Amino acid sequence: MAWRDVPRQQDEGAAMPGGRTKVYFDGGCRPNPGRMEAAVVVRGEVHLFSDMGQGGSLDAEWLALIEALSIVRAQGLDDAVLLGDALAVVGKAQEVLATGRAEGVHATRFHALAEAGPPVRLRWIRRGQNLAGIALARRHPR
Repeated sequence: MAWRDVPRQQDEGAAMPGGRTKVYFDGGCRPNPGRMEAAVVVRGEVHLFSDMGQGGSLDAEWLALIEALSIVRAQGLDDAVLLGDALAVVGKAQEVLATGRAEGVHATRFHALAEAGPPVRLRWIRRGQNLAGIALARRHPR
């Protein structure tokens, strides 16, 4: 499902210096643990994933990262940077990329996708900068 009503931010335009495409990802669950969901924003288009099963917030973040990388691969984006605000997941995924070693179901799926194409870049950003997080928050207004 795509949703285009994403707030425009100065850096949202999709490309970074050198032509790199920004791909924002975020996962969550309500309650925690509970029903998981995720969002990925690529070039201003929001991809929402509902009913991703039951789990905790870290599981949801891993699933969001995996969906983001799946979209990168499906769209043939050779020079993308994945941007997420879950420091624990971003750090562990960066370790997987650096060492080639993955432990656990999510890290193993991520590693397999990462190996299936051009090198992957991954960076932590603050929550307020994460367009995917903003999209998820809009789904559940308070």
